Order: sequence, then C-alpha cells, then structure tokens
Amino acid sequence: MKLGRLRRRSGGVIDQRGQGTGMGSLGGFGSGGGSGFPIGGGMGIGGIILVLLLIFIVPKLLGSGGGSVPGDATAPFGQAGTVPAGGSSVDPTDPTGQFVDAVTDDVQTTWDDIFQRTGKTYEDTSVVLFTGATSTGCGQATSDVGPFYCPADRMVYLDTGFFKELETRFGAPGDFAEAYVIAHEIGHHVQTLLGIDAQVQQMVRDDPSRRNDLSIRQELQADCFAGVWGRAAQGAGVLEAGDLEEGLKAAAAVGDDRIQKAATGRINPETWTHGSSEQRVQWFRNGFNAGNPDACDTFSGTV
Repeated sequence: MKLGRLRRRSGGVIDQRGQGTGMGSLGGFGSGGGSGFPIGGGMGIGGIILVLLLIFIVPKLLGSGGGSVPGDATAPFGQAGTVPAGGSSVDPTDPTGQFVDAVTDDVQTTWDDIFQRTGKTYEDTSVVLFTGATSTGCGQATSDVGPFYCPADRMVYLDTGFFKELETRFGAPGDFAEAYVIAHEIGHHVQTLLGIDAQVQQMVRDDPSRRNDLSIRQELQADCFAGVWGRAAQGAGVLEAGDLEEGLKAAAAVGDDRIQKAATGRINPETWTHGSSEQRVQWFRNGFNAGNPDACDTFSGTV
C-alpha cells in the first residue's frame, strides 16, 4: 500500500496501549451487542436487520431519513462497561499506530463521501488501541476476542498484536490484510449509523433461533463494506500489486470453517457466526468489484 496516498483527518485513534485495565470477564461475546473477528473458534455477535428492511438494503436506508440511532445497550461481554477514558494520540515514531491511524482516516473519509452523496452526515468512530485487556461501553474484554466493534459506545477496539497473529497463525501477512481488518470493523460502525444494528438486536430478541444465521449475514455485509473501501483506495492509487490478494487471503483465513478445522479438525456449520472462507472472500470481492454499498445485500436469499 502507498500510505502517503491515504486521506488523513484529525482524530480517529485513541492509544491506550500500556494502560492495563484488568482482565475482566468475557460474559458471552456471542450474546449480542458487538462484532469482532473469531480468533477463538466462533466468537462474534448474533442478530441482524429486520426482514422488512432487507429488500431496501443500504442505498435506500441511506436515503430514507433513517440517520443514526442510539447505541444498543446490550453488552456482548455480559455487563455494560465504561467508555474509554484517557489515552493519547499515536506517537509519530510508532509505525503500527501510524498505520492504523492512516487507514482509519481513509476508511472514514470514504464513508463520509458516500453518506454525503445521499444527503446524510457520517459520524466518526474511534479505534481504541489497547494491550491485553480493556474496558468498553460493552463491558470488559481481552485481546482473545480479536478486533471488535462496540455499538454501545460506537468504538472499534484493537490489540495490534492481532496483526502478528494474522500473519503467523492465520497465514495472512501484508499491510492490506491488516487494513481489511480495520475496514471490516468500521463497516460495523456504518451498520450502526444506518440503524441496522438496532434492528439486529431486535430480531435476535424476537427469534433467538436465528442468531447465528443473521450474525453471519451481518458479518458478511461488513466484509462487503470493507471491499467498498478497498475499491475507493484502489481508485486513489493507494493499492499496489498484490494488495488485493492480501485482503482476499485474510478474508479466507478468518472463515469459520478454516478456524474450526485448524482448532478441532472438524467443521460444524451450525455453530458459525461469521461465515465460511468462501463466503467471506465472495462478499469482500463483491464490495471491491462494485465499489458501492448497493452490492452489499447479504440478507436477500442465500449467502
């Protein structure tokens, strides 16, 4: 990636690395309220947009006056926590922090542009960098859950050690692979702003039996949204040869089937929460090829 071509903006990252907040308890990450990468064999959220809204998908949601909604109070970690306090801007000599900051800026600028084209106002999220464990608006969390988004405080949480794990454990190295992770989590923020996440939680409450299937559909939409940003980055001259392949490899590496096979030697689709490697690659590619959220209807028909 040509980082110098990424569009910058003020803010975007809160650096709390080295400010341990205690380990806390993970109450139940799969119980709803936050979205993250499954690094422990199936962690993630359940729920999704109300069926009646599915036929309208993203473009009509953007143009319908839905706007943003209050963060859902449901905590994925068992009980509500506190919004992060303290932290600082990223040290200019820290290449990892600067990378996250630059990608976060560009992804959000892209979504700002998309929202403006439909007469909406994009509201920024922040990426909170932490080490080991952190307190969030969704409760206490450790880095074991992987990068995640908390709709209660509308922030993304990332232990940058995950990037090393993405390379060594999942076999998906490269800066665009890392950028895909950031763009995916910001995709969940977009879902919150569009009112999708509020519908997500309501649908799960109405029919808990649909939790996993609907969770998969929401996660695949976030993958598609990441692809939409990837296409914008390509158009701006950010991507270099091999970058797209890095992103696709990362999407495949975090598929539920790939993770289950590596962890247990068996694959059980009934327990999936994020989708198979094939599905994740397909929807990331759909967003990339189209460069438009219109292509991200993961809720109509099969995925």
